[in-house]
Amino acid sequence: MLFLPWLWAVFSSCKGDAPVIVSLNPRIGMSGEVLTIVGSKFGAERDASYITIAGIPPTTSSYLSWQDDRITLRIPEFGASGLVYVHREGMKSNPLLFSNRAAMPELVQNPNVGREPLISSVKPESGSIGSLITIQGSGFGASREKSGVFFTWNAEPSPGAPIETAEPEVVEVFEMEFGYELWSDREIRLRVPDGAVSGDLLVRTGRGTSKPVSFTVTGKPGTKTFKEKRSYTIAYTVDIQVQEAEVPNTLYLWVPHPVSSASQRQVTLLSRNREPFAENYQGTTLFQLTDLVAHTSVRISLSYVVDVYALETTLRSQSIRPAGDSPIPTVYTLPSGLIPSDNPAVAGAANDIVGRERNPYEKARKLYEWLINAGGIQKTPLHNSALEALAEKQADAYSGVLLFCALARAVAIPAIPVSGVLINRSRSSSRHYWAEFWIEGFGWIPVDPSLGAAAAPEDFNLPPDPGVYYFGNLDNQRIAFSRGQGSLSQMDPRGRITVRNRDYALQNLWEEAIGDLASYSSLWSDITITGMYIQ
Repeated sequence: MLFLPWLWAVFSSCKGDAPVIVSLNPRIGMSGEVLTIVGSKFGAERDASYITIAGIPPTTSSYLSWQDDRITLRIPEFGASGLVYVHREGMKSNPLLFSNRAAMPELVQNPNVGREPLISSVKPESGSIGSLITIQGSGFGASREKSGVFFTWNAEPSPGAPIETAEPEVVEVFEMEFGYELWSDREIRLRVPDGAVSGDLLVRTGRGTSKPVSFTVTGKPGTKTFKEKRSYTIAYTVDIQVQEAEVPNTLYLWVPHPVSSASQRQVTLLSRNREPFAENYQGTTLFQLTDLVAHTSVRISLSYVVDVYALETTLRSQSIRPAGDSPIPTVYTLPSGLIPSDNPAVAGAANDIVGRERNPYEKARKLYEWLINAGGIQKTPLHNSALEALAEKQADAYSGVLLFCALARAVAIPAIPVSGVLINRSRSSSRHYWAEFWIEGFGWIPVDPSLGAAAAPEDFNLPPDPGVYYFGNLDNQRIAFSRGQGSLSQMDPRGRITVRNRDYALQNLWEEAIGDLASYSSLWSDITITGMYIQ
């Protein structure tokens, strides 16, 4: 037999290029969770490569990111545990075992210990968005902590997406809607959240998930359509450089993370290089740096994956009913330092713009149309306030949104500013601000005055007729980091605080130095888009 050394060398080289899996995180997981595969030689792009779990290849929509040393995907629906392989160019990696928690046997426990929550009744069995309902049963836990109540939520399926790729379609009750009034082991009082539709209602606690019960959402004066899902992976950092310091000292950092809403979902932490002091502290991740030493540096880095849906609304304004007992109309019409709705100039302008109109939806439309046509919104940052924007008839995205909220609140329309980033065609991000206003029985309705006025970044994809589109509709080319104004409390009244205005989140605290931390500098990076997947 003829032996060709060069042929063996080529074969050996190809064999050596096979992908290698080093670790899986988590090793035991559930459908819908994010699985991270760490290793090497996966390839910079997925292209025709794929993975298999228990011999089953996930669908294309399951993949969140694919890099040469890391793959992330949502665990698909499948019934058994099994080996995970990475397949690339006809080569197969070494296997690692993944276990599906749903298919694992459970130990028999004392029936009085670790009980799953049980719903015995829901009263009433139907209600509108924002209405108060009571759930009675057992095993809910003495306090809510990380537990929650979930309602059915629906999205329009992506074209050509197989039915089996659908994720659990639920929406949680939201804190910013004052969703929970009472949580005890046997009773929960809550409000129906924005985005809920008729279907199942269930309770999730650390002990498990209740059996679902039916709930009917009634009284909607229109419809909301969630569509065109995009999954983004993002990364950002905070760099601290210490110049002068003596022990003891402490530096607190309130780092925003993407918020959850009816249209921004499945916010999942992918990685971070430091454990936080508090995981979810009033909508942020709180880090504590203690006894920093002069002439040293510290970096905090985070990475998330988040699903964003385009939102389209249709509303029969004549079907809007009077306000109920929700606290939203009271709280989100109050004035604040950023939103001076009680200022006589704001109130006078708002009343002049809406005239004799009494319908809240039509009043909001009149305010929006005035802003995009006569409010002088432009893409160049002006660094002015809502009052200055009104007086000068010149606004940017930031002051235009605050002015919209002030005008809306002045005529009794609940409104909140939203801050985050826009995703441009180049996959770069830029800070951006938009707003939402509340209609009783329907929920939050988005408006984007600056994009409605076509004051968009040069490489941003505007829809046709943006002035019409951005009243009541929103694209999927953005990530929100705050809804409303975050009001954080200092850790020490003697601490020296730092506020970052016009950033990607609206919060009153970002940094607090305590003790002998005489001099330091901080650099908060922009939001980097490390992956974007259209589904």
